[in-house]
Amino acid sequence: QVRLVESGGGVVQAGGSLKLSCALSGPQLSRLGTGWFRQAPGKERECVAAMSRAGGTENGVKSEKGRFTISRDNDKKTVYLQMNNLEPEDTAVYLCAARSTILPVPASTDASDYNLWGQGTQVTVFA
Repeated sequence: QVRLVESGGGVVQAGGSLKLSCALSGPQLSRLGTGWFRQAPGKERECVAAMSRAGGTENGVKSEKGRFTISRDNDKKTVYLQMNNLEPEDTAVYLCAARSTILPVPASTDASDYNLWGQGTQVTVFA
C-alpha cells in the first residue's frame, strides 16, 4: 500500500526554522512528482513548493525570498521541506502530496494534479 507520512511539524517562534519530512512507502520516489501544500483554517489549500520526478523544482505562492526549499533523498524515499524565517502567517497544516507521471513533466503546484496525500503535520508560528 502506497502511503505518505509527514513529520517535523511543531511550534516555533517567528524568525525560526523547521524542516519537514515526508516518508514514502511504495514505489521509488524518482518515479513520482511531489509537492508540499498547506492549509490554514478557513483558507484554501495552497502549494508551497513542488518537485518533478526528474528533480526540477517550482516554488509555490508563499516561497518568495527563498524561505521554503523542497528537496528529496531517493535512497531514503523521503521528501523534505526546509522552512526558514517563519512568520505567524505560515501557521497551517502542511501536507505532502505525490503523483505518478508517465512522462517527465514539470513540477506542478496544482493540488488537483496529485492523487496521493499524507495526513499532514501542524506548524504553528507565534510572534
